Amino acid sequence: MRRLLLLAVLFLVPALHAQPHTLVPVPETMTRGSGFLALDSNFAIVVEGVREARLTDAATRLRQRVGAVTGLVLMPPKPQPPSGDRAANVKLRVVVARAAAVIPGPSEDESYTLEVAPSGAVLRAASSFGALRGMETFLQLAEGIPGGARVPAVQITDRPRFPWRGLLLDVCRHWLPIEVVKRTLDAMAAVKLNVLHWHLSEDQGFRVESRRYPRLHQMGSDGQFYTQAQVREVVAYAAARGIRVVPEFDVPGHATAWLVGHPEIASKPGPYEILRRWGVSEGILDPTNEATYRLLDGLFGEMAALFPDPYFHIGGDEVPPETWRNSERIQAWMRARGIADEHALQAHFNRRLQTILTRHGKRMMGWDEILHPDLPTSIMIHSWRGKRFLAQSAERGYTGVLSNGYYIDLYGSAAKHYLNDPLEGLDTLSAEAKARVLGGEATMWAEMVTPEIADHRIWPRTGAIAERLWSPASVRDTLDLYRRLDALTNRLELADGLRITSAQRAMQARIAGPEGAPALAVLAGLVEPVEGYARHGQFQRAMGRRYSQHTPLNRLIDAIPSDAARARRVVLLVDTLLKDPAHEAGRAALTAEFAAWRVAAAELAPLAAERPLMQELAPLIAAFADVAALGQTALDALATGRTLEASDAPDRLNAAMQPKAEVVLVVVPALRRLVEAARATR
Repeated sequence: MRRLLLLAVLFLVPALHAQPHTLVPVPETMTRGSGFLALDSNFAIVVEGVREARLTDAATRLRQRVGAVTGLVLMPPKPQPPSGDRAANVKLRVVVARAAAVIPGPSEDESYTLEVAPSGAVLRAASSFGALRGMETFLQLAEGIPGGARVPAVQITDRPRFPWRGLLLDVCRHWLPIEVVKRTLDAMAAVKLNVLHWHLSEDQGFRVESRRYPRLHQMGSDGQFYTQAQVREVVAYAAARGIRVVPEFDVPGHATAWLVGHPEIASKPGPYEILRRWGVSEGILDPTNEATYRLLDGLFGEMAALFPDPYFHIGGDEVPPETWRNSERIQAWMRARGIADEHALQAHFNRRLQTILTRHGKRMMGWDEILHPDLPTSIMIHSWRGKRFLAQSAERGYTGVLSNGYYIDLYGSAAKHYLNDPLEGLDTLSAEAKARVLGGEATMWAEMVTPEIADHRIWPRTGAIAERLWSPASVRDTLDLYRRLDALTNRLELADGLRITSAQRAMQARIAGPEGAPALAVLAGLVEPVEGYARHGQFQRAMGRRYSQHTPLNRLIDAIPSDAARARRVVLLVDTLLKDPAHEAGRAALTAEFAAWRVAAAELAPLAAERPLMQELAPLIAAFADVAALGQTALDALATGRTLEASDAPDRLNAAMQPKAEVVLVVVPALRRLVEAARATR
């Protein structure tokens, strides 16, 4: 029966949407040629024009990754032929016009062309960074075939739409060790992202060794921090992949971890402890205290030497004004200096920081709350509250990047993020103002992230955002996107060692046991996490659960992606059948699907009483079984032409759609359409 379902889906999908490639992001232009370039176990890659370790190392990695993706067993590489000679086994020539800086900057040329013919491939780039992007495209084109591998003949001209394509990685709320950061960088390079925004301080942790102020990391990190040697290692690792590293040290708010070791710079008297829960806290720095600026000057100078990027992110978000408003000392200080309100006080603080950062050779970047006419237009505005703040900053002469709509921690779908364009809705801006919108960043805030689940929380959805920021604005087909994201997932696991589906399978086996894992996988493919901040708020109250750093993230909601792939296939099958009731392949596939649901529900029901992590799933399993039966009944009614008489069907579907264990059975709307069609049959 499963084979029948697979055959039916394979029959349907190409007919509905055939595409020739699985590239993420889609190139600016791509033309298919005739034939394929064959790769064997001795294929070689040579770099010409520029000799630098970054490129030769990248070529070595590319060869290894092609082998990992295609299954091609590689022989040890032979010595590169002398200049002017060309050995027969050279399949890819990488021709680079000029060397680039060791550390990438904000204005690098990342363009490239790639020509693949049956006789060989040539990648041409103006700089090393374009060559790195083109190598990733070559990898994505490679496919395994019996006895070897091949790359289709193509002509590609490619360049990014936006220069700033980032991922924020929060390592404070939950600690992420250096190996997670590195494989995140590998995945970023795979989809041509070029900025790692490293969120390094929070209420829950200060994560970098400070030799000048050691109490910051010694008392504010639970011993979980990066040494300065590790920071340099990450910066070098990123640079080798054409990725900048922009640090964020969040001030004056979200600063409780700073104050554990330095309560003297707090706006309220201490003592302070590291916060274990999330939200906006009163642990904020005192902008009226000169000791605050002395410490920031010393620390930022120390950190500026570690992070060579010209930008330095100061946070600046969610500063509770009540803390300053309720302090008689701070209010008196403000009155004496004619500072009108708390927003103006934060602007005063930011002006002081801007001066400090300028002295250390850095440009200030901050969340959109820092936008204030007193700050010079050399700073960058990072918009998280909405595009209107991005528009305001661009109109006033500030450069900016967008994160609103790219909050991948809130469990939004890849399609939702994909259709969020930084420039959409900004039509009233002048061309000059639009040019100040430099791109965007996905944000992986870590309230609900641990090292075990980081990979499948970030990927493959961030690939959708990477494509939005790289590819032409006209590339917007979400159905095709999902097809290519499935291929991206496979490549990231094979070529770069990420644990996306493999981690989900392991967690599901822990929840249901090895014997129940296959059945749980069926259910897991049909549910998605509740979106937005629901998990932080309403479900904590409803279920008596308060999340903290110490709450295990090991439940079904933690073991599933934000996009239910099986559910998407079911929706496609239902919509196809409703358009063409005589579609036998679709009907057979749905019959097989509903049968698989009933079998899985029957296997899971007893486990809900036996296994601790399954107990909360009992209502979900019951709803799962009910919609399986209802779906098959509706399908039978449509097949026979009789009217479905189930008057309670709408109530049953409404009940099934309600969140349970913080997940939603997302196939219910499609089944509702099927049931309504069956109830309308005459």
